[in-house]
Amino acid sequence: MTLTPENLTRALADLTRLRILMLLGPSGERCVCEFTAALDLPQPKISRHLAVLREAGILLDRRAGLWIHYRLHPDLPGWALDVFSAIARGCAGQNPFAADRQRLAPPEEQGAETCG
Repeated sequence: MTLTPENLTRALADLTRLRILMLLGPSGERCVCEFTAALDLPQPKISRHLAVLREAGILLDRRAGLWIHYRLHPDLPGWALDVFSAIARGCAGQNPFAADRQRLAPPEEQGAETCG
């Protein structure tokens, strides 16, 4: 699906999806289990929201064993990246985004033991 402003704003209209995107960042990749821990939500709910973001063309997924890892689609248009940057600046230091980030393990502490 080609990302349009309508698709993007529709996907971002849900707080859970916005929280997920704020945890990803421009060059990060996260496993479903990391989102469930950081957002303190059940895996089926997280997976459904991730599927919406993937279907909108915002995320790409990669399977690693039993786990699926998500990252921003590398071919996102510049205008969409500008939107994400502006939203990230607006969310910085505010809850629930700040609390989500605190619950997320730092990258150096992540590894195969994080999921599973």
